[in-house]
Amino acid sequence: MPSKPRPAAARRGPALSHVDDSGAVRMVDVGAKAATAREAVAAGRITMSRAALRQIRAGRIKKGDPLQTARLAGIMAAKRTAELIPLCHPLPLTFADVILIPFAGGYDIEARVRTTAQTGVEMEALTAVSVAALTIYDMVKAVDKAMVISDIRVVEKRGGRSGHYRATGERASR
Repeated sequence: MPSKPRPAAARRGPALSHVDDSGAVRMVDVGAKAATAREAVAAGRITMSRAALRQIRAGRIKKGDPLQTARLAGIMAAKRTAELIPLCHPLPLTFADVILIPFAGGYDIEARVRTTAQTGVEMEALTAVSVAALTIYDMVKAVDKAMVISDIRVVEKRGGRSGHYRATGERASR
């Protein structure tokens, strides 16, 4: 039986760590790597109508406090990232926090996650931000279905072979 042609991504450019020589996805083996302290910070934002903001800030959302619920949901999501993202390694998190920063059109969301492990926690921080934003949407959608979740990104990471990374530019410094 003839072999299948390799996907274009497997034929050119730098090798992708989650793709084997045949182009199949795989989980990276981190067993030989040393466990080191690692930290990642991710950010995002949710924008909404003035009516939705007024109701949140006045404590009048019928489902309860969307901000505290979003914080808890984000922390819980960080701890369960490997169950959601197929090739993520399950990590023993030593810290996870989500903060919500009000601005005129909604909330900026920031997640900080730490571990001592063989791989980083960027996906856990990104998942925390995403789920926190989705939780706010879920709790406030009766007031504003047009809310927008945006700008989810890694803004900083420390540890591991690649060392310290800090995003630069306008998108990193909201």
